[in-house]
Amino acid sequence: MTGLGELDRPETPTSPKAWDAGSEQAPSPAATPATTPASAPEAAAGPKPSAPRRGAADPVKALMHRHRELCERAVDPLEIAAGLEAHGITDRTAARFRHRDVFSLAEEMYARVSRDGDAPPSSAPTAPRARADWALLTLLPGTLCAAAVAAVHLTHGQARLVAAASGTLAVALALRAALCRGPLSRPDRSAPGRATTWTAWLLAYAVLGSGLLDTAVAGGPDGLPTGTADGPWPLTAVPVLALTLACAPAAWTAHFFTARARRKLAASRGLEDFAAAVRPLLLGAFALFLGALAALLTLCAAVLDEPAAYAEALTLGALLFLARLLTTHGFAYAPAVVLTGTATIQAAALAAVFTSRLPGCGFLAAPVEALVTTWGAGSVPTLACGAAALALLVHATRKLTRASAHAPPDPSR
Repeated sequence: MTGLGELDRPETPTSPKAWDAGSEQAPSPAATPATTPASAPEAAAGPKPSAPRRGAADPVKALMHRHRELCERAVDPLEIAAGLEAHGITDRTAARFRHRDVFSLAEEMYARVSRDGDAPPSSAPTAPRARADWALLTLLPGTLCAAAVAAVHLTHGQARLVAAASGTLAVALALRAALCRGPLSRPDRSAPGRATTWTAWLLAYAVLGSGLLDTAVAGGPDGLPTGTADGPWPLTAVPVLALTLACAPAAWTAHFFTARARRKLAASRGLEDFAAAVRPLLLGAFALFLGALAALLTLCAAVLDEPAAYAEALTLGALLFLARLLTTHGFAYAPAVVLTGTATIQAAALAAVFTSRLPGCGFLAAPVEALVTTWGAGSVPTLACGAAALALLVHATRKLTRASAHAPPDPSR
């Protein structure tokens, strides 16, 4: 999971090509033609007016024309700087326009838009207010999951199987709806991407995986899961119940982070100042969500009278929250890669234990068995999710502290 800094790179960075009317590079100084003796009479006769060079007179104006929509809707220079940054224009590019950095170039562009008498800029982009529809949608997964867990505990036999299947389907649909609306949705409001499949796998492993791994190391399982924590294939309902209930605090925390970051976007006077102000805000929102998840784990463990599995559930919750926070701000590639890798590691651990039962393959399960014997079956998802969450946290502190991550192209979002 290394090299995350290379992910989510802008698709159209500025390339250092020669200047013309449509490029974003400043013109290079023209070479001065040497004066020869044959041309001396012409020089004495007086200089001839040279033809104007196309695009060399005002490179900033050409840049403004290319980003005309960005300049017209911007309410301050920092929003133009954020848009230029998103299009791959760096401080090195700004230096070719005779500006010290991107923000200085954006200040000139913003001033010239106002001076040229263009249409007045629109109102400042702010985070959308909390609405009742997405607030209810974020409460729905936890409510349905609680109902499904209660139905599984109160039924037996075939009725329990039907309750588990219908509850799983209802929770999956509710999670999909919650991820398509509100602060947990993608910036383009499209359906959840391929990372949703791996998210479902990780949640399923939180319910079935640790019990199956523990039983497999001991030589089982001897039967199918019965829906309880003391069956031949134990189920752990506390982590998934707490995580579905945590959809509401996750949505509120993401909304809080987005709103405060956009306020700082309007108040900052430089890209570095903005990054320094948003970094502690990001870490605070992350810690706030983990605190809410820990409280929900304690509550669910007390109600269901089962182990809370704090380490496993908190690392999984941290991973899913950071992945969703990056996705909602337009950085969906790195979370998808990290979630895929985490799910693959967990699946490989289970596969290694069962494959080791084949003749001559006993060595495959040695690392997993040593880990389970020393720290328990929950250590496998804890280590996998913990390492993945740490990688995404480092990635988020780089990506979500950029001004371009908080300048939505669509104000209605």
